[in-house]
Amino acid sequence: MQNIVNVILPVFYGIIGLFMLFAAIESFRDKSNPARYGTAVFWLILAIIFAFGNILPSLIVGILVVLIGILALFKQIKVGNVPKVEPKKASQAAKRLGAKVFIPSVVLAAVSIIVAQFTPLGGQVGIGIGAVASLLVAVILTKAKTREVYTDTQRMVRSIGEPGILPQLLAMLGVVFTAAGVGKLTASLISNVFPAGNHLLGVVLYCVSMALFTYIMGNAFAAFAVITAAIGIPFVIAQGANPAVVAAIGMTSGYCGTLLTPMAANFNTLPVALLEMKDQMGVIKQQLPIAILLLIIQILLMYFLAF
Repeated sequence: MQNIVNVILPVFYGIIGLFMLFAAIESFRDKSNPARYGTAVFWLILAIIFAFGNILPSLIVGILVVLIGILALFKQIKVGNVPKVEPKKASQAAKRLGAKVFIPSVVLAAVSIIVAQFTPLGGQVGIGIGAVASLLVAVILTKAKTREVYTDTQRMVRSIGEPGILPQLLAMLGVVFTAAGVGKLTASLISNVFPAGNHLLGVVLYCVSMALFTYIMGNAFAAFAVITAAIGIPFVIAQGANPAVVAAIGMTSGYCGTLLTPMAANFNTLPVALLEMKDQMGVIKQQLPIAILLLIIQILLMYFLAF
């Protein structure tokens, strides 16, 4: 079965690479963009990495990532002139579809969960199959033409720009931190300040650290490996807490930090770009009180359920 997964996953990554190749072509055609060449190269590099990253040498992929960083450093990546949604047409379509507009999203979630939970294909393949199924349902519901599907896809992909790769880079940074022993160093520093043995103090320290480190890195998965090794294990699990409960609630605590950081591009920066919001921090401001409340709830849940 693993061999089948290893065949299917590259196909989905290849499809993503194809979308990014189209973004490179459209960016190159956008003569109104003063950085159209750099933007086109950016999307082309991403297309190559996603489509062929599993067969390219690690050194080559690393060089390509550095090239992306150089393009961003010299501000050679710009969204440019992306196709706009016609308000009148969108309003008419919304009235015609009504609540049916949510069906593709439900299909995406349902298919992904079914494949992940009830087949040996796993979550990654499940998301890929769910995305394809969702797209087909959306096309059937809206009766969209091929050109419309292409245009809307490019609008969304290009609207994201370079923040779209931030989650991948931050996840990679988390792996580097773990390999470099940042977790062990953090544990030794904290142990000199906060004594182990107090259950409530350990839980507060772990949950708050997960939120803060996620805020810094923009990715709860990257923070989880470092903070769990540094704080979760010695200050909570080693004191008798249930590892399964600690891990689950600890990850959720990290998500509280995700709600507060512009580093979480897919959560907080992408909506600003897609909705064309004037306030770049508008999403975060709305999420701030909810994030703080949720963090307090996570602390209480871990304290009462883990021990």
